[in-house]
Amino acid sequence: MRGLTAMVLGLLASLAHANELRDLRLWDGPESTRVVFDLEAHTSHKSFTLENPSRLVIDIADAKLAGSVQLDGLSKGLVKSVRTGPRDGGLRVVLDLAEAANPKSFGLEPNGQYGYRLIFDLYGSQPQNLPAPAPEAAETVVAAAPPVVEPISAPAPAAVVKPSPRAEPRPEPAPPSVRLAPAQKPIIVAIDAGHGGEDPGARGRNGVIEKEVCLRIARKLARMVNETPGYKAILTRNGDYYVGLRQRTTIARKAQADLFVSIHANSLPVAKNIRGSAVYVLSQRGATSEHAKMLASLENAADLVGGVEIAGKDDDLASVLLDISQTAVREASFDFGSRLLESIGQFNPLQKAEVQQAGFAVLKAPDIPSVLVETAFLSHPEDERLLAASDYQDSMAASLLAGIKGYFSGYRPQQQVVQAEVGPVAVSLRRKNPH
Repeated sequence: MRGLTAMVLGLLASLAHANELRDLRLWDGPESTRVVFDLEAHTSHKSFTLENPSRLVIDIADAKLAGSVQLDGLSKGLVKSVRTGPRDGGLRVVLDLAEAANPKSFGLEPNGQYGYRLIFDLYGSQPQNLPAPAPEAAETVVAAAPPVVEPISAPAPAAVVKPSPRAEPRPEPAPPSVRLAPAQKPIIVAIDAGHGGEDPGARGRNGVIEKEVCLRIARKLARMVNETPGYKAILTRNGDYYVGLRQRTTIARKAQADLFVSIHANSLPVAKNIRGSAVYVLSQRGATSEHAKMLASLENAADLVGGVEIAGKDDDLASVLLDISQTAVREASFDFGSRLLESIGQFNPLQKAEVQQAGFAVLKAPDIPSVLVETAFLSHPEDERLLAASDYQDSMAASLLAGIKGYFSGYRPQQQVVQAEVGPVAVSLRRKNPH
């Protein structure tokens, strides 16, 4: 009986203390506007949209607005304004929208500095797949001609016509003429600024935030790359918003990137004397797991091996193709990483003088040499001071550019076009030269 009474009292106490909405944040990205509800605890919610004018209505069960939350003037992206009020013992939140939006929601369990979060991603009528190119500075650039291998489609066989008895035999047609036309293509460098939006990354004791430093260095590097003849840069993010780890590699692959550089700042508060830069490539274990994932879904694995179609192949052949591709990419990644370390080490201390390996998800593009650069340690006072300095960021970007140019000093991606002219039919093969 006492146990039942305690349970009832506990239930009443929990009902009396409504779940608080402690904060509401907006993040605007190239594809969507993200709305983040910081809640005291997990709770259920319902949502629906209204038109004329466009609104998104969200009812959060058993919740109330904390007194510290300021909603006046809250506007970003698709969200023009935010209104709240009580509704059926819970909290109703109304988002006034700039246009009709397609909302998608999910919850995140407590993690680190955050409690339970309810996330809404609002997609407008014209979502962008890639960040738009910046005018003049051209900090985001999409590659023009795709340097991939495409299967040559042979023309359909002509119908066989039996000659009449008096017809003279026709001479055999001349073999199709083939022209090899090498064409220069720009070197595409995908530059990934780590973290962003809801994910701030590491934070130094003096308030330097990793996501902000990464974006500054990434933008400086992108500008330097674009100022180099024959090079173009694409940024996986060009603002304070979060991009999923898989999406970052997807952006690089869609741009037909020749290199992928992910920029971060390290932190190890338990060992504040450790400082310097480090370069990572994908570990063998990470590559093996990625290999297995791709094989598990062959229909989604087409065009992953530098343009080699593996969908429709048997598992053994697909496994060999993927293994060849991953081995070549790992070797190229080590080569690229070594050149970066050599370049960075000329102006900055190195945490380790050799390329390290780890299972970073952002490095798992199977056909792009990829590295992750830990520029310095935010947990080290001197490194934090340097990371906040614009001239240090310039030097870091310049050293990364030197490593990139060094990697391509003996390797220039070219686009070779083979055209076979068969009557009115012309087919082509585009191939990226091996490293």
